[in-house]
Amino acid sequence: MATLKTKAYGATNSIFNGLKELEIDRQTPKADEVHIDILYCGVCHSDLHQVHNDWKNTIYPCVPGHEIVGRVIDLGPAVTKFKVGDLVGVGCMIDSCGTCEPCQHGEENYCEGPVSWTATYNGYMKPQDESFNTFGGYSTNIVVKESFVLRIPEALDVKAAAPILCAGVTTYSPLKHWGAGPGKRVAVVGIGGLGHMAVQLARALGAAVTAITTSKDKRADAEKLGAQEVLISSDQDAMKAHELQFDLVLITIPDAFDVNDYVSLVKRDGALVTVGLIGPYKAPLNNQEMAMHRRTVAGSVIGGIAETQEVLDFCAEHGVLPEVELIPMQDINKAFDHLMDKDVRFRYVIDMASLKQEA
Repeated sequence: MATLKTKAYGATNSIFNGLKELEIDRQTPKADEVHIDILYCGVCHSDLHQVHNDWKNTIYPCVPGHEIVGRVIDLGPAVTKFKVGDLVGVGCMIDSCGTCEPCQHGEENYCEGPVSWTATYNGYMKPQDESFNTFGGYSTNIVVKESFVLRIPEALDVKAAAPILCAGVTTYSPLKHWGAGPGKRVAVVGIGGLGHMAVQLARALGAAVTAITTSKDKRADAEKLGAQEVLISSDQDAMKAHELQFDLVLITIPDAFDVNDYVSLVKRDGALVTVGLIGPYKAPLNNQEMAMHRRTVAGSVIGGIAETQEVLDFCAEHGVLPEVELIPMQDINKAFDHLMDKDVRFRYVIDMASLKQEA
């Protein structure tokens, strides 16, 4: 099968000293695959974790990017859902086993196959070795199986839509699963890339939304996004006054934190769900606090393909969009520095025209 020489930016080894321009090989589309010219790619905090090998599973070279929006430029003969010129998206997955129970029920993100799902970059979700790798959206094009390609609704701003493919579905999935809607009180902890989407989505679903943040400077932003109340987490009196108040506490913090600071906010039979950090808490969970009010502490990871299409359509219908700052590919290392310093207002999106011009 022929290969396509593709310009990209990535990390070459575990001693991270910035992303560099690379040339990678893409395969020409198989019968059921779609070749996409990438227009925009969101910058996710997971990209930073992965290139730094924070999870000790990175395969190098690592080309990040799993919030991809582009146009179909070629397709295999068996493709039926798309045609050349369609505006499409690719999220965190590009394949799964397809046969396990979760896959059969449209929850490929919980694939129980031996390697779980295939990530858009960094190979299998459970990498076995470095013999198989995948390269993400920090590149000029990508080839993906038709069943893992999403349709981008015309009503969405193409420059801002990319983060819905990860940040959007990562927060929408637990909001839907734990019943956020009319009559429910939802607290969103952390008003960054994930949290600012969660506030908008929870409000659009009909819930009463409280934003919880460490930064007083984000109060006005959170209110503008739809939060009816804003708590500063360091205000112990305010936090104490909100104990047993929330049906769902959704935590989007991307770094290690003490989950016990938030369990007491959950009402009887309510749930606390973490989505921001894949890793350990700073302190062990106090099981007594969970048991006293029959609380649930859980986690959630992205969403299936059908649910990702659902949130794209939901955002188009309700006018929900990520707040983004468009950057050229050449500024990605500055963007990563800002992510590390927590000096980011919501979400960066790379304009891939900058890489094409460089090429």
